[in-house]
Amino acid sequence: MRREIFAGSAVAVLLLTAGCGLGDNSPGKGNSVQPVSDSKKIGSAYGADGSYGSDADSGADAGYGSGSGANPAGGAGKNSPAGELKVAEVPNVGGAVTDGGGFTLYRFDKDTAKPPKSNCEGDCATAWPPVAADDATAGAGIETGLLGSVARADGTRQLTLAGWPVYRYAKDAKAGDALGEGVGGTWHVLGADGKPAAAAKKAPEQGEELSITKNVMLGDIIADGEGRTLYRFDKDSAWPMKIGCLDACLDTWKPAKPVDKTKVSGIAAELIGSVKRPDGSEQLTIDCWPVYTFTGDKAPGDVLGHNKQGLWFAVTDKGKKAKMAS
Repeated sequence: MRREIFAGSAVAVLLLTAGCGLGDNSPGKGNSVQPVSDSKKIGSAYGADGSYGSDADSGADAGYGSGSGANPAGGAGKNSPAGELKVAEVPNVGGAVTDGGGFTLYRFDKDTAKPPKSNCEGDCATAWPPVAADDATAGAGIETGLLGSVARADGTRQLTLAGWPVYRYAKDAKAGDALGEGVGGTWHVLGADGKPAAAAKKAPEQGEELSITKNVMLGDIIADGEGRTLYRFDKDSAWPMKIGCLDACLDTWKPAKPVDKTKVSGIAAELIGSVKRPDGSEQLTIDCWPVYTFTGDKAPGDVLGHNKQGLWFAVTDKGKKAKMAS
C-alpha cells in the first residue's frame, strides 16, 4: 500500500493513501494535509502560552530534582535511608535508579548478586557510601520484589536491587548528577533491573535507519539511525493529517527524514510512511503521525522531550504514544 502523503501549505490536497485519515469524513470529501493553524476543529498550532513546547533548556534537569535541596551524597552518609526509589532519565546514561532525594544510585562490578555481597569497604565505602536498606520503598519504574538487603561487615544492612548492593557517589553534589558512571571501569549507574543503566540503551545496527530501543521508563520506543528518540506532537493530526509544528517550533523539533523500509528493524512496514510538509520537504510518518527528533536530546537513548508541555511524546513500536511505567 502506498503510504506517501502530500500536503500543500495553503491549499489542501487529497490524501493519497487509504490507510491515513479515514476518520469521520463524509463520503466524497478528500482528506486534507495542512498546517493545524488552518483548522478550527484542531485549534491553533500554539499552546495557551503561545509556545510549541520548544523550551529545550527548561527541562535540563529532566525531572530528577536538581533543585530539591537534598544534601550531597557524600554528606548523606552510608546510613542515610534510601526513601522512595524511582527511575529518572539521566543524560548520556539512560534510565537510572535514584533515591528519595533524587540522587543517582550505583552498583560495583566487583560485588556479587548471587549471593548478594559487598566488596567495598574502608576508603572505598567513604567514596561510595553504601545505601542503608531502612525505609526503602519502590516508586515509579521499580519492582518491589527486586528490593532486598545484605549484611555488611560492620553489621549494618545495605540495600540491594536484584541482589546487587546499592551505593551513592560522594562526588555527586546534587540530585541528578551521575559523575560516578564508568569510574575505574567498575562503577555504573544502576538500572531498574539491577544491570548497568547504560547497557540498556540499544544502539542501532549498522545501516539501520529505524529501530526499536528499550527504555526502562517507557518500554519499546522508536529511534532513528543515530539512536535518537522519535516524537509525535499532539497538535499534529493523523486523521485527517495536519501539521502543527511550524516556524519557531522547528528550531527545537526537527522533522525526521523518510526511511528505506528495507532498513527498518522492529516496526511493521505498513506503519511507515511520509508526508510532504508545507515547505515541500518530506517528513517521516509512523502510523500516519509526523515524527520529530528533539534538540534537547544530547545522546542516543535520551528521552528528554517526552511529555514536554504535555504535547510531545515518544513513539512506541506500535506507533502509539509511549506511557510512563507506573
